[in-house]
Amino acid sequence: MNKKPIIIVSGEPYSTFLEIFFKIKKKNKFKNPIILIVSKKILLKQMKKLKFRFTIKTLDKKKIDFKKIDNKSINIINVDSNLTATFTKISKQSNIYINKCFNIALKLMKENNCAGLINGPISKKHFLKNKFLGITEFLAHKTNSKKYAMVIFNKNLSVSPITTHLPLKDVHKQISKNKIIDHINLIENFYKKYFNKKPRIGVTGLNPHCESNYKSSEENKIIRPSIKGLIKKKFIVKGPFPADTIFMKNKLKQFDVIVGMYHDQVLTPMKTLFEFNAINITLGLPFIRISPDHGPNTPMLGKNLSNPESLLRALNFLDK
Repeated sequence: MNKKPIIIVSGEPYSTFLEIFFKIKKKNKFKNPIILIVSKKILLKQMKKLKFRFTIKTLDKKKIDFKKIDNKSINIINVDSNLTATFTKISKQSNIYINKCFNIALKLMKENNCAGLINGPISKKHFLKNKFLGITEFLAHKTNSKKYAMVIFNKNLSVSPITTHLPLKDVHKQISKNKIIDHINLIENFYKKYFNKKPRIGVTGLNPHCESNYKSSEENKIIRPSIKGLIKKKFIVKGPFPADTIFMKNKLKQFDVIVGMYHDQVLTPMKTLFEFNAINITLGLPFIRISPDHGPNTPMLGKNLSNPESLLRALNFLDK
C-alpha cells in the first residue's frame, strides 16, 4: 500500500528552517514520502553554506506520480524566486514567494490524498500585513473554514487558546459561549479521531483568580455556563481555574488539554514545561496542518546550532 505524501511549505526563506530540515533528513527515515515546496536556488545555497550534501529531485507540480516518490532524495517543487542569496533580510519578495508556496501546497492538498501539511515558520508581521491574526486564520480563510482551533500538542499535555494573536485589550470582546463550545468540540473530535479517547479538558478563567471587581465577570457570564453545557453533553471538562495555579504539578496530571482564553496565558507555561517538544496543530481545516513550535529565529542563521526537535515531532505525527 502506498503511503500518503507529507507536504511541507518551507516558510520564511530567511529562517533556520532549512537547516533544521537538513538535520532531520540526515538522521531520520520516514515511511511517508516528503515533498518540500521551496526555491531550489535558496535550498542549494543554504545546503552549501551549512555543508550538507543531498541529491535533489525536482517534481513537476502538474503531474506528480506519488507512487514513484521515495525519500532517497529531497523531493522538491521548485518555486521561482527573485530573492537574493543573503540570509539576513525579510522583504516584499519574501511575501510573494511564501504566498506562491502556500498556493501550490493548498492545491496539492485539495486534489490529492495527502497525510497533512507542515509549514515552516513565517514572519507574521511581514507576511500577513495585519490582514490576519496568524497563519491559522490565513489558512482558515484560504480553505473557507469557519470553525477552527490552535492546539499546541504534546502527548503528555496540550494547550489551546480560545483567541490567538490578539492584543490583550481585545481578548474579552472575542470570548463567547458559542466560541468556547465549538472550540472544545473540535478538540474532542481530534482526540477521538487520532487517539480514540475522550480528552480530559481543563479551562482557565480570563481574570486573575477567576474573579473581577465588576458586578459581573466573563467567568460568570460566559465561561461557567459554557462548561456546564458541555458537561451536560458528556464532555470531560472542568473549570474555570485560575491560570496561575492550573499548571502546577498536581493539577497537570488531571488533564490532557488545558484551554485558555488568550495566547500567552497557556503558551508561556507550555513552552516553559516542554520547550521544543511540542507542535502547533490547526483543527477544523479540511486537512491536518502542523507547524513546528518556533519562529524564524533569524539571529541563528548560518550557525548550524538550531534545535530540530519540533519539526521532527511534526513529521513523526504524520508519518504513519
